[in-house]
Amino acid sequence: MYKSYFPSYLRSLFALTFLALLSSCATTKKVSYFQDIPLTGDPQIKSMAQFTEPFIQVDDILSINIFSIDPQSAMVVNQGASLQTLGASTNPTAPASLQQMPAFLVDKNGEVELVGIGKIKLAGLTTYEAKNLIRTKMEALYTKPSIEVRFANFKVTVLGEVNRPAVYTMPNEKVSFLDALGLAGDLTIFGRRENVLLIRNQDGKKEFIRFDMNSSDFINSPYFYLKQNDVIYVEPNKGKAASLNAARTQTFAILGSALSVLVVLFTRL
Repeated sequence: MYKSYFPSYLRSLFALTFLALLSSCATTKKVSYFQDIPLTGDPQIKSMAQFTEPFIQVDDILSINIFSIDPQSAMVVNQGASLQTLGASTNPTAPASLQQMPAFLVDKNGEVELVGIGKIKLAGLTTYEAKNLIRTKMEALYTKPSIEVRFANFKVTVLGEVNRPAVYTMPNEKVSFLDALGLAGDLTIFGRRENVLLIRNQDGKKEFIRFDMNSSDFINSPYFYLKQNDVIYVEPNKGKAASLNAARTQTFAILGSALSVLVVLFTRL
């Protein structure tokens, strides 16, 4: 009984091991970016998407700092921030410089309220335009005011098959698709490079855009530069399911091997 059973057991174990190794392999063709760029030769020149400044929207949080020759006057304005400062406990991924700046919430009417000038509508403006508008208002009250306006909640969410999925607060407004994936630690080997999904809020609606990162053409997409509250989702490829199945197969193979050895031992007693 031992002679007829043991060779069959070896064949089964070898087949299971071979299938597990086969399913865990991923080809370079599936995981490399920019496959249309030659490996050698002259430098390749590709046009990039034009960056457009993002507009301030309702529910945005703005860091607004006002400086003046009279520091006491500026201090009063800054201390009137609706959210005071964004501490690390409420916004852990925000840069330290933003965590210490006075924060103002853009209300449902697209307005923020500043001490001395009251409510001022900023929704629909860029931060540059908002800075100029606030300076114009402040010049009637303060001597040579200097204004700084930045997004305090320019957040991008990266989900799926990346090494560090999270919500990331960006230090500036010019953030590309590649920047966000770099912060998330790049795609795992199981991420689908040819079908990365971008979800964007636009005029109260959701836009869904697909990127093929195997091709360099995606850097010319109008969606290459991100906007606040964008979501990037990386789908798992077939290799992820195969890897999970292989892990289960290996577990069953080990259990089967242990049981087989026990059976052999008992039959030889």
